[in-house]
Amino acid sequence: MTTAKLDPIDLKILDAIQRDGRITKLALAEKVGLSPTPCWVRLRNLERAGIVSGYHARIALRSLAPVATVLMEVTLSSHRQADFDRFERVIREIPEIVACWSVGGGVDYILKVMARDIDAYQRLVDSLLEREIGIDRYFTYIVTKAAKEDMVLPVASLLPEGL
Repeated sequence: MTTAKLDPIDLKILDAIQRDGRITKLALAEKVGLSPTPCWVRLRNLERAGIVSGYHARIALRSLAPVATVLMEVTLSSHRQADFDRFERVIREIPEIVACWSVGGGVDYILKVMARDIDAYQRLVDSLLEREIGIDRYFTYIVTKAAKEDMVLPVASLLPEGL
């Protein structure tokens, strides 16, 4: 995997837009120490390179209605590439499954599910099992409290030394 060449100003831009995706061009330029046009050019380059993949609003779902957050471990019965592909294709179609990670270790996948309630979650699981997408077993973990759920990633600390 190739790592993009980013300088400290690019990192400041990424940090600023992660914290406030609606920041104005002028405020962004001031925050990173550039004039507006060069700052905007850098941001556009980061977008074109696919480093900035979108801008999203974080919705406080629980302020709208009760929501059950569930983590689900899934182990497939067969481990051929076609089995993984079929499972992933179906999972991508289900909006309540907001994240799905293929993991190493004792299970094949960990899913994050956002459902109206536990009954809605169980109906979703039942429908997955009925679709016969290769689920051998699954374990359910109900999230009772988010101790930390930060959407701002420490970009600079994740990059190799010297960038």
